[in-house]
Amino acid sequence: MSNEIGIRAAARGDEEALSAVGKASFLEAFAGILDGGDIIAHCERQHAAAVYRDWLADGDMRIWLAEATPGRAPIGYLVLAPAKLPVADPHEDDLEIKRIYLLHRFHGQRVGKRLMDAAVADARARGAGRVLLGVYAGNHDALAFYRRCGFAQIGQRTFRVGDTDYDDIILALPLQPAAA
Repeated sequence: MSNEIGIRAAARGDEEALSAVGKASFLEAFAGILDGGDIIAHCERQHAAAVYRDWLADGDMRIWLAEATPGRAPIGYLVLAPAKLPVADPHEDDLEIKRIYLLHRFHGQRVGKRLMDAAVADARARGAGRVLLGVYAGNHDALAFYRRCGFAQIGQRTFRVGDTDYDDIILALPLQPAAA
């Protein structure tokens, strides 16, 4: 059975759906790679519905939700926010993809690319000079996807999951101004 995937701007009331996808996709991506207790602790803190409720209320944050049809089951999302990554040359107009998650069975259907395209278009419309993101250094599939989207490494950081620090790579995508 083939599903069509819709992508829409998330709104208040979507926090439970975002939380569910965040927890499921984080566990799916990192089970067997990161410590299980760290994954659970991270999901409880970072993917709580209250986190998404606050983000949805923040006018500087943008969230797109991917849903399978029929039924509008949430399968992925992307969060775009003011940049807070530790980079050597921060730009005032940087934006950051804080999260982009997609349930594994929907990989390879261009959903991630559609989410990325929505975020990049929004960043350009907001006058951003570049989009940044941090990604686990061992997440080779994600790194390959970001490179296909035009991102290049500009730094690194330590990222805490539960009680353990992991190495992240910081990537940037330079943006050209939107055509007038």
